[in-house]
Amino acid sequence: MQDYSAHIEINPNIRFGKPCIKNTRVAVVDILQWLGSGMTYKEILLDYPLLKEEDILAALQFAAHREQVSKIIAA
Repeated sequence: MQDYSAHIEINPNIRFGKPCIKNTRVAVVDILQWLGSGMTYKEILLDYPLLKEEDILAALQFAAHREQVSKIIAA
């Protein structure tokens, strides 16, 4: 998989700055929720023909990277 930044952008004017697939209004969180609800890649791609499998993989890679760099700070 190439660098996810080739597929994902953050634009404050699109979806309130949520990370989205480039040239769409599909947010990374949308893809994660669809996969979490049991949708397959094929179902997502049929519902959103502008997306490619590489976009779904980039969303997963982006989420994994965010999780890796997240830190919990004790109150």
